[in-house]
Amino acid sequence: MRDLPVGNGSLLVNFDDKYQIRDIYFPHVGQENHTEGFPCRFGVWADGQFAWVADAGWDRVLEYLPETLVTAVTLKNETLGVELVCNDTVASHDNTFLRRVRVTNLRGSRANFRVFLHHDLRIYENAFGDTAYYDPETQGLIHYKKHRYFLINTEPHFDTFATGRKAFKGQEGTWRDAEDGNLQGGVITEGSVDSTLGVHFSLDEGESFEFFYWIAVGTKHEEVAKLNSLVTQRTPQVYLDYTANYWRVWVNKNDKDLSALPLAVAEFYKRSLLIVHTQIDKGGAILAANDYDVTERATDHYSYLWTRDGAFVANALDLAGYSHLTRKFFDYCGKIVHKDGYFLQKYNPDGTLASGWHAAWDIHRKEKLVPIQEDETALILWALWEHYGRYRDIEFAHRMYRKVTVPCANFLYSFRDPKTGLPKPSWNLWEDRHGVHTFTCATVVAGLKAAANFAVLFAEYELAERYSAAAEEVVGAMRKHLYSEELGRFLRSLQTSGDGGLKPDPTVDASLFAVFYLGCLPVDDEMIVKTMESIRTHLTVEGGIARFQQDGYMRVSEKFVGNPWFICTLWMADYFIASAKSEEDLKPAMEIMEWVVEQALPSGVLAEQLDPETGAHVSVSPLTWSHSTFIATTCKYLTKLAEVTAP
Repeated sequence: MRDLPVGNGSLLVNFDDKYQIRDIYFPHVGQENHTEGFPCRFGVWADGQFAWVADAGWDRVLEYLPETLVTAVTLKNETLGVELVCNDTVASHDNTFLRRVRVTNLRGSRANFRVFLHHDLRIYENAFGDTAYYDPETQGLIHYKKHRYFLINTEPHFDTFATGRKAFKGQEGTWRDAEDGNLQGGVITEGSVDSTLGVHFSLDEGESFEFFYWIAVGTKHEEVAKLNSLVTQRTPQVYLDYTANYWRVWVNKNDKDLSALPLAVAEFYKRSLLIVHTQIDKGGAILAANDYDVTERATDHYSYLWTRDGAFVANALDLAGYSHLTRKFFDYCGKIVHKDGYFLQKYNPDGTLASGWHAAWDIHRKEKLVPIQEDETALILWALWEHYGRYRDIEFAHRMYRKVTVPCANFLYSFRDPKTGLPKPSWNLWEDRHGVHTFTCATVVAGLKAAANFAVLFAEYELAERYSAAAEEVVGAMRKHLYSEELGRFLRSLQTSGDGGLKPDPTVDASLFAVFYLGCLPVDDEMIVKTMESIRTHLTVEGGIARFQQDGYMRVSEKFVGNPWFICTLWMADYFIASAKSEEDLKPAMEIMEWVVEQALPSGVLAEQLDPETGAHVSVSPLTWSHSTFIATTCKYLTKLAEVTAP
């Protein structure tokens, strides 16, 4: 889990719950994790006693300064008699990580202190062929390999340093050398290397000492040397202040009136905007999550763009007024769209195709499959039209029309079963089953309607009629084939079987919210009302909503139908908002929003799921989609509140 991300779109640094740096991503958010999730340690020696901040005995408070991407961390160790107050950030416009550390002596008498900062880099995501050395030109420690350089320095200048081997022939690393308070490593080491530096000082009882620490990141020595000079010339404090102010301005730039919200909800809305920003690459890719711990159980990670997640995140940012970010995302989509008019499962931040598990060949029927989750294509069109409807940027819409809108709409139009009128089978949004899914059908309807609107905009009326008619046909087919009169609700899907047939899947699934959310049926339609009531009845878990019945993914106990997911819980709030006719009707939605705020980590981070027994966060954190859904729900709440309270 990652409690504190700080980043600027090129450099992302993540802390765990023990306040250890665990991930350093560069030059893309989510791509090239130069620590591979191994901790960079931070420790204190005080008159012969030593502890790393990850050890037992520390009281830790891990938060952010309000409305910023600057951390506010307090660490206290009664045994050592020391308190550390730290602020961390990545400079808003330079690839430099900065930390301010204030050390206070709580020992009751004068004492000698030594603070040690350790660097376990695995550049290009492997531990071979790195070099760490002391650079007299910059008076810093440098780690490098090929086109990746990391320059580490402090002010006042560090007193001791060591480079050495790690994870090799029993050598654990220079961090072990620090534990007696004395570093004795070499000035240069190659291979599997690490480094540690030490800052020494003495303090009277109650006295404090402050120093700054930074890591400049670049592609060559000249680049990191220049960044190092900028920090020393401008001073680290100026960099910290500038970055804090930048984020305060950024998160308030749209002057959205949040006064109708409880203070905690309003603050969390802003925190979610900032956290979402840390998960977006400068090139437009919106990453699902950048928590490397998942690799230990999955041999893969979440540092990819799924265009479905990206579409929902982009829509939330549009609702909040951050169109500059969403246009970069849509431009990115224009570069990766398949020549046949669809998006594949997921992509790397640099636009290359990511790992996947959707087969292109049916081994039983000996025929070609389209290896997609069709909702990922449809939702891009929906989000594009929502973007245009809010910002009316005709030049941008025209640029995307031939590149994305028409090819994708033509695919949605043609990828249908002529017998049923439904889309052909594909993978579902949860990526765990193949078939014709109600959620996917709803997205196809929304995507075709969006394409029809764009076609009218550009006077291509035959296309508009074709897309509109297809959307209505899908809605009719959903009523006929995906709604169960017997159950009184929508089916999750018609699931494919080995012989190519389709079997009704009656599982209650939170994703059925899409039928009203994406405009297939009005929210007060009896089919919607019954379906949403079924979701609430069958999937409520300890105040939240699970994904679906008997969800086994990361499930902690068979006592529960599944773990509550933040996005699924907020979808129920969206239903209450959409159906509200009075301010009183909005209360259940606000109760859900306040519940989400209460479940967040102290830093404000939301994971993917919660453990229903302990309330602990489960899977990855932060999950971008969790935060973006809170943003979208808040915006919709404010809009509906204004409607129902208008004179």
